[in-house]
Amino acid sequence: MLLTVSGPPGSGKSTTAELLADAFDLDHVSGGDIFRELADERGYTPLEFNKLAEENDEIDRDLDRRLREIAVEEDDLVLESRLAGWLAGDQADFRFWLDAPARVRGERIAEREEKDPARATEETKAREASEAQRYQEYYGIDIRDLTIYDLSVNTARWEPEAVLDMLVTAVERYAANGDEGKARVELENGFE
Repeated sequence: MLLTVSGPPGSGKSTTAELLADAFDLDHVSGGDIFRELADERGYTPLEFNKLAEENDEIDRDLDRRLREIAVEEDDLVLESRLAGWLAGDQADFRFWLDAPARVRGERIAEREEKDPARATEETKAREASEAQRYQEYYGIDIRDLTIYDLSVNTARWEPEAVLDMLVTAVERYAANGDEGKARVELENGFE
């Protein structure tokens, strides 16, 4: 089973993906972790590395190719990244989008990274705008188009365990009913 968890920074992707992987005894691969590792290896903060990626498209393309390969080649996995749902395409059994208001996401990031919430919110908005522009330019993806996702959840409204319960229920009901009625989007977007 391949499940994807996508959403903007601070939406709860990592927390939810880890809980979801545990709930179904699946491996968890995080695009954000890989991106942060690449930034750290090169001596950049994620925001600085994101700015560098604006000038060097190979940073994004390399990360996206790696994630796409994982989606195609691996089984029993929760794949988590901003583009995980797009990258997995028809390989995914279920695609989730998580979101929350920018202020809430900024506060979460500020707590995690021990920085000022207002600063974290502004940096997050800048990062999102940069990424959205690159996704459109590289792949023709409008990251705001949520029609490919099976379920979208505003994580500001619930604790992580409640979000997990919703996602687990959705997956279990889908598994019980098969593929009937589930819309799929055929994508030709150059990830391969």
